[in-house]
Amino acid sequence: MKAIVRSEYGTHEILRLQDTDQPEPQNDEILIRVHASSVNPYDWHMMTGSPYLARLSAGLRRPRNPVLGADVAGRVEAVGSDVTWCQFGDDVFGQADGGYAEYACLKTDNAAQKPEALTYEQVAALPIAGVTALQALRDSGRIRTGQRVLINGAGGGVGTFAVQIAVSYGATVTGVCSAGNVELVRSLGATDVVDYAKDDFLRGGPYDLILDLVGNRSLLACRRALAPNGSYVAVGAPKDGVLIGPLGFIAKILLISLAGRRMTPMLANVNRDDLNSLAALVECGKVTPVIDRTFPLAAAADALAYVGTGHSRGKVVITV
Repeated sequence: MKAIVRSEYGTHEILRLQDTDQPEPQNDEILIRVHASSVNPYDWHMMTGSPYLARLSAGLRRPRNPVLGADVAGRVEAVGSDVTWCQFGDDVFGQADGGYAEYACLKTDNAAQKPEALTYEQVAALPIAGVTALQALRDSGRIRTGQRVLINGAGGGVGTFAVQIAVSYGATVTGVCSAGNVELVRSLGATDVVDYAKDDFLRGGPYDLILDLVGNRSLLACRRALAPNGSYVAVGAPKDGVLIGPLGFIAKILLISLAGRRMTPMLANVNRDDLNSLAALVECGKVTPVIDRTFPLAAAADALAYVGTGHSRGKVVITV
């Protein structure tokens, strides 16, 4: 099969489209022929091996799996002996280990049936970004109807999902984004949209919930913008030295939490129930995946480079 591979950590320039062995599903896995994949900052970190903590799961000196990619959608080719909910010929989507390829294997708990009404491209955009948005708001942020919610980074992959999911819960949403994304974020249901380059988006508080996808303001400043019983949820860590590394970021969040505000870092756990919940929201029209651009598999390096600029709108999809 053809796949996007690399043998070391580095920039998108190390990626190559090559022939490689087709994976074989384990007992708890599903083998699919991939029709679409999507690009996440997660993939960028797996490609570059940074921050260094990313290598604990991917391989310390070099990648254990040469094939990049996580979000996938496609048709089932084979199932392991422990898989009972799908069969050959079914359309599924979820999180794989090596999705930038013609074939990929998914753990049975990380996949779900693709609704007939949705395209491969739509559901390939859902797993990491959509589940992150859903779990950050629902589980970490404990979102409720009528709350005032601030989403910092509302124009990105997670942010475009988060705005729509928060609105579906009956929250009043303020989205923070660049000037070029203001109209997009407003069209997704945000009541107020703030251009972070022009205005201090924290002045509009107090907020019942802040979902921070960027980390460009100090934790203390965010804490001051929270209502007395408000929650701050951080996805990822600041990029530009505001804090020293992910562990320092988490430690500082925990210390500030002791001072009387609920401040929580979070990592998503892609699972079938939440994939089904997201697909249902898309089917009923409450959520629409925002797809910025599509690239063919052979141009996956260009897709990674584009996402790496930090200026993509919504999701970038790779068609296979």
